[in-house]
Amino acid sequence: MIKVLNLYAGIGGNRKNWTDVEVTAIEYDHDIAIIYHKFFPEDKLIIDDAHDYLLNHYKEFDFIWSSPPCTTHSHLKKMGVLKGQTKPKFPDMKLYEEIIFLVHFATCPWVVENVSPYYEELVYPTIKIGRHYFWSNFEISDFQEEKAKKITKTRIRDCKYGFDLSPFKVTNRGKLKRTMLRNLINPELGNHILKEAIKE
Repeated sequence: MIKVLNLYAGIGGNRKNWTDVEVTAIEYDHDIAIIYHKFFPEDKLIIDDAHDYLLNHYKEFDFIWSSPPCTTHSHLKKMGVLKGQTKPKFPDMKLYEEIIFLVHFATCPWVVENVSPYYEELVYPTIKIGRHYFWSNFEISDFQEEKAKKITKTRIRDCKYGFDLSPFKVTNRGKLKRTMLRNLINPELGNHILKEAIKE
């Protein structure tokens, strides 16, 4: 069985369709971690800083998936600043720290996912699929982008990709639930990338 490290796990969109894997999920937010555990009770869940966990445990896994926070890199953030709706922030460079670290030290297949940034990328991605960039040490074949877009639009108030959040009570309910759903990776895309990694 493949040992997978799922960093910044969220509620597990990328992980939903994985099979025959032993997953260690790292999520910092307690409310989000509780929801992840409800969907994937068989996974080992650790509430911790994913960035630090990667540094200390990267040698223990057969595949690493990292999705660092994207808000400071996104076009939406820039637009919000330009419109005076939000304050500017420095881009969170943990994204590039992890890419550079994995390039030089990880021997297993790995992938780092983030949004297409508002600036020219500092490290060119392996592939762009939809609004996502992926950096990896293996080839990723293209994913049916039209299919991904179609699935993304099939969303109702508290549900997306089969993740129904309506039973869960969380602090700042509406905003946090919307954020969790917006941050989901299409499960078919997550499974596609894992299969590409295993193939290598």
